[in-house]
Amino acid sequence: MNHPIRPISEAEWPAFMAVLEEAFAVTFHPVEIERFKALTPMERTLAAFDADLPVGVTAIFDFDMTIPGGTRLPVAGVTAVSVLPSHRRRGILNSLMRRQLQDIKESGQSIAVLYASEAGIYGRFGYGRAADTVFFRIPKHGSAFVKNAPTDPALRLRTAIPAQARAEFEQVFDAVSGTRPGLYTRSPDRWGSVLADEEFDRRDDGRLRSILAEDDGGVRGYALFKIKRGFTDHDVPEGEVRLIELFAVDPAAYALLWRHVLDRDLCSRVYAWNRPIDDPIQHLMAEPRNLNAGTLDELWARVVDLPAALTARAYAAPAELVIEVADEPCPWNAGRWRLVTAKGTCERTDDAPDLSLPVQVLGASYFGGRSLMSYGAAGLVTEHRPGALRELSTAMSWDPKPWAGLVF
Repeated sequence: MNHPIRPISEAEWPAFMAVLEEAFAVTFHPVEIERFKALTPMERTLAAFDADLPVGVTAIFDFDMTIPGGTRLPVAGVTAVSVLPSHRRRGILNSLMRRQLQDIKESGQSIAVLYASEAGIYGRFGYGRAADTVFFRIPKHGSAFVKNAPTDPALRLRTAIPAQARAEFEQVFDAVSGTRPGLYTRSPDRWGSVLADEEFDRRDDGRLRSILAEDDGGVRGYALFKIKRGFTDHDVPEGEVRLIELFAVDPAAYALLWRHVLDRDLCSRVYAWNRPIDDPIQHLMAEPRNLNAGTLDELWARVVDLPAALTARAYAAPAELVIEVADEPCPWNAGRWRLVTAKGTCERTDDAPDLSLPVQVLGASYFGGRSLMSYGAAGLVTEHRPGALRELSTAMSWDPKPWAGLVF
């Protein structure tokens, strides 16, 4: 069947959201729908239609994302990818994703990123698992820090109503967002969604709370969290701190903020659900096993304009080699490319390749969080010149590891 694809009009927004609700089996609060609408440029939406009915949808958020080296690159944040259950297995998703990739390239963005509801979906469209996230369930009784944890007597804590401290949160976030690949700029509407605290936002977790670390010179860090109250049958407090965000510009402020959320009265544990894979808290804990850590995939990345993307980022070591890339959805990327990191060039060539790889692997390694050597060990990269794989893997590695930090 033919399902024409085009951006939606504002009048079609309710039908667009109806596809999301059905595909994800959720019911959005009217306020949530309006928040999402405020974040979504209509011209960056796409819908596949069956007659006048949207049956498949997707959209893009435009923002600047930090890449290795600290440059902020315009990227396409892919979101709302959905197809009605009644219209599955008709090629609608495939058509939407390919059309979207073409639109992204024409917009001048060289990288697309997304959060995947199911990790197995997006590899066939050229996306690779570029970043991981870690979650912690930390018992208060086992949360002591190492003896040499950083401190600063000039620091003090201040409790604040989140909505009233927004300017200070933004100040800290702007200071740290350029230091880690994956962190992206937040629009006023995005900050509004982070600090939203309507009754339905709270659910069973209580109201949004915040604490700031500061000295006489100003704010140096903040934490956003909720507290889920609880007591045992014997009236022993067992509340849970649910950490939402914690950012700091220096180690002492970072440690002090963590110490605060770990030591909250009437709470027996902290649940931190979305933290960077190399979160320094792992080194501050005297007994790191008490982190009870688990990992999940976080950001997925897709190289849309290969030479533009590879010349935009910095590299951890020099490399000069010919890469042969397979990319069926974006044929303009396919072929052989000579990358010379010292010159910042990536150009087409007919020379013999030093290694061959699919574009998914290139996306997975783009932000520096995924070793190309591991893909070689899995048989997903072919090395034609001995040493070429290690050369490129070393060059594309980066610290700190990538992390977007906020689901979009």
